[in-house]
Amino acid sequence: MECTGRGLSADFSLTAKRNDSLSAAGRHLVFCFILAVSFAISLGFALAGAWPILPFAGAEMLALYLAFQYVARHAGDYERITVEDERVVLESVDGARTVRHEFNRRWAQVVLDWARGDGHCRLALRYCGREVEFGRHLTDAEREAVAQRLRQTIRNY
Repeated sequence: MECTGRGLSADFSLTAKRNDSLSAAGRHLVFCFILAVSFAISLGFALAGAWPILPFAGAEMLALYLAFQYVARHAGDYERITVEDERVVLESVDGARTVRHEFNRRWAQVVLDWARGDGHCRLALRYCGREVEFGRHLTDAEREAVAQRLRQTIRNY
């Protein structure tokens, strides 16, 4: 989570990204290592006469490859909220999809909802009867802190 002021005390920008602790090269190296170990073990079993293990090892590696592809596709996902002058801008990148919402600062409301069945809070911006959720990459404590800071920033206009 990055949080920066932008000159004036009323301006605010926050970018929330997922934890991408393994680089693309690191993911590739880990996948190749697991692939080599799995096929070495399955080849050993196949040479010992248990050849039906090879298709299962191949299916397992295909599933692992697809999981690594999903992680790579979403490694750059982020959410950004920016408060500038009379606007509140919420931008969300999920894979190849980018969604941008713009709100009037005077009418935007910050909603922090704990009334969910899963025990986690929900942070959203409400404007003209619709709500746009924010903070899927944040913990509950971080959502609470962001909600408090956003309320102060929006109110101090």
